[in-house]
Amino acid sequence: MWCVPELNESYIANMEDVLKVYERPYNPAEPVVCLDEKSVTLHAEVKPCSPAKPGREARQDSEYERCGTANTFCAVEPKAGRHFTFATRDRSGFEFAKVIFELALQYPEAKTIHLVLDNLNIHRRKPLIDLLGKEVGSEVWGRFTVHYTPVHGSWLNQAEIEIGIYSRQCLGNRRIPDFETLRRETLAWNRRINRHRTKINWKFDRKAARLKFDYKRKPTTRSKN
Repeated sequence: MWCVPELNESYIANMEDVLKVYERPYNPAEPVVCLDEKSVTLHAEVKPCSPAKPGREARQDSEYERCGTANTFCAVEPKAGRHFTFATRDRSGFEFAKVIFELALQYPEAKTIHLVLDNLNIHRRKPLIDLLGKEVGSEVWGRFTVHYTPVHGSWLNQAEIEIGIYSRQCLGNRRIPDFETLRRETLAWNRRINRHRTKINWKFDRKAARLKFDYKRKPTTRSKN
């Protein structure tokens, strides 16, 4: 469900900037990568599950033990079908910086990496400086051209689609009891989906946005990184 509280000039500017990036033809020298994160609640079984048998489905008791939470960063290069999924113990700036550093390593020959993010407070250069120091952190952050979705416009981030795919195919309705299991299952899923090079067919462009939201003039401002 779309939620656009106010279609002001700032919202339009950021929306058009992101959509313009999506309209770019595939270019390995300037890959477009979308990144977002998902909180994962860990649950352990209290009573043993009953496995499936011929003529009977597997059975799971409704009782479970809550074992805290973890986090998963989901990144995708939609037009190339490259997927980068990282299970982390939390959603801290420290973990975000490690993910950004890993993404930079994945594109050593890229002129720049177009990175689509929402406006979460950790999605900035500072966590990389805290982790790597000012010189190296700024150099790594400089590998990216960052495109922020509008405030309350995270639906424009294709990483939301990636999170949906990951949630259905990897997590499903299973109970994952601990972080190590989550990390292992996430790595296995990431390998599987990358073998298939699953792409995202994004069709909502600037023309569609102007028709949908009924505006014609192009904005003159864009929020800064």
